[in-house]
Amino acid sequence: MKKIFFVLLAGFALSATAYAQPGGGFQRQTAEERVARIHQKLDSAFKLSPALLSTLDTALTVLYKKQDARMQEIFTSGERPDRETMMAERQKYTDAQDEILKAVLTKEQFDIWKEKIQPSLRPQRQGGGGPARDQQ
Repeated sequence: MKKIFFVLLAGFALSATAYAQPGGGFQRQTAEERVARIHQKLDSAFKLSPALLSTLDTALTVLYKKQDARMQEIFTSGERPDRETMMAERQKYTDAQDEILKAVLTKEQFDIWKEKIQPSLRPQRQGGGGPARDQQ
């Protein structure tokens, strides 16, 4: 009886540690996956022409691949970048994405993109750490 109890306890402990590992299976999306999400959202919201969507897909794919390469370069340089450096790099690519979208969308469409669609694409943190905190 003691052996069965010990085996069950060991199995429970192993399964609990497996679930407690950090990361939770999160894997960064590829450039193509990010473009596909944006493509789907823009197509369903604005019904853009296939030619326009294709041009947009190409431009965003090039931008995201550049961004991924730059981030990889920063992290493999050997030293840990500070928060301000990382925010400045990300802002540069966010501004470039906005310029690409402004060239394709009307002002009204771009405003809808910034206010409603783009926030829905951001990953949600576990624990509900979103806008609800601001309302307290």
